[in-house]
Amino acid sequence: MPRSMCPGRSPLLAALCALPLLALPLHSQVFTVEAEHVEKHYTEFPPTHVRYPSEPITTLGREELVRFMQAEQGFAMRPLPIANLTLHANGHMDPTGDKYVDQLHQKGISVKPGDRVVVTDIRIHEKTIELDLNGGPEHKHKYLRHISIGAGAAEVPLAQDSGAPPTGSRLILLFEERVPDVNGEQLEALLKPMIDFGVKSPAEAFAESLPDFLRKAVEEHRVLVGMDRDMVVYAKGQPNRKVRETSPDGKAFEIWIYGEAPQPVEMIRFEGSFVTRVQLAKVGEPMQERSENEMGDYWGNQPVVANNQREVKLGDATEADRTEENAPRSAPTLRKPGEQLPADNDKDHPVGAMQPVNMPPDQRRPGDPGYTPTVSAKQPQCSGQGQASSQGSPQTGSTQTSGQSSGSGSASGSTPCAQPQSGTSGSSQPQSGSANSSQQKSDSNSTQQPQSGSTQDRPNPLDKPQ
Repeated sequence: MPRSMCPGRSPLLAALCALPLLALPLHSQVFTVEAEHVEKHYTEFPPTHVRYPSEPITTLGREELVRFMQAEQGFAMRPLPIANLTLHANGHMDPTGDKYVDQLHQKGISVKPGDRVVVTDIRIHEKTIELDLNGGPEHKHKYLRHISIGAGAAEVPLAQDSGAPPTGSRLILLFEERVPDVNGEQLEALLKPMIDFGVKSPAEAFAESLPDFLRKAVEEHRVLVGMDRDMVVYAKGQPNRKVRETSPDGKAFEIWIYGEAPQPVEMIRFEGSFVTRVQLAKVGEPMQERSENEMGDYWGNQPVVANNQREVKLGDATEADRTEENAPRSAPTLRKPGEQLPADNDKDHPVGAMQPVNMPPDQRRPGDPGYTPTVSAKQPQCSGQGQASSQGSPQTGSTQTSGQSSGSGSASGSTPCAQPQSGTSGSSQPQSGSANSSQQKSDSNSTQQPQSGSTQDRPNPLDKPQ
């Protein structure tokens, strides 16, 4: 049962389904949403052959025709758009073919085949007879609804309108020269390819719009493999029960069950919108099953695809799709597609990775990369003379000797070091009274000794406070 398009009903539903539902897992069944499908036989218009008088319509004939057609009810024989359709008397329909399908998809469908329609208005002009069906394709007060009287809160429109969009159709019956003096029966015969005013039920109206073999099946309440849901409903009515299941290969299907045991039970299996299997169970008899296509090429040479038709597909995600969806996304970039930077091929500098700041060894602080206390807190080394002078113990009459030692240490260019010493605070004090006060002051300035006996390190001037 080949068919190139999957079923769908509403163009608005296509836009709503394109929106992702983030809160739900991706476990929905595959389906396709598309515009209303129009079978090919609806695009083929058979002309009528109705004989009518050639005399122009009279005033009395005009009044009788209006009274006859006003509020007359019939059934649509083909989909009617929410627009104007022109029907030439005993001729073709305009638009027809692909243009007719395009108009159905652009304007929307007012009624489907078999739906009831009501003539709400009739107007007779020089060459045309216009009939509005189900209110027509335009607002009742097309222009007056936009005109108001008053100001502010007291503003009142000339014609009240609910604001709801129109949902009807308009048929224009066009004659070559002028409207003839036709009666109601002749007018209905001219409109029969569009509307049938003689049928008694929607099922009969729908059957009249089908080919002969399908019409016979619907009238006999038989279901053929390949029918769609509308055909089954018109043929059998609504089912007693509906069962939805999933096949081992993951395809969803639906079974309509008609009848109750011990009466015969008919089970019709749908995949999508089309019948793929019909099973009939009778008490005491083996199961009868049909799964071969019984529609011929009814769907094979279909469908008529409109120029403005689009498909939106949603469905179960495969493992590869889920893996790709959950893969980490790259950071936003201003690069052009395919643009490469010199650092892209450098393994030590991957793009987007944060690199540490390399500070000079003498300016590193605790916590910086590469900081080691052995290097940063290293104390300057002192010369041998400086160590000798600083470690010399005070003796009697040695004040002058201590001054000479410090002087020789500074002259040699070695860095003076402050080493911890024990004893009295200040510089070495002479034990004899021969030392003068000026020499004691110079000794105390040149040799700064710690005041306590505990061991203390001089702070490193290169270490910065954190």
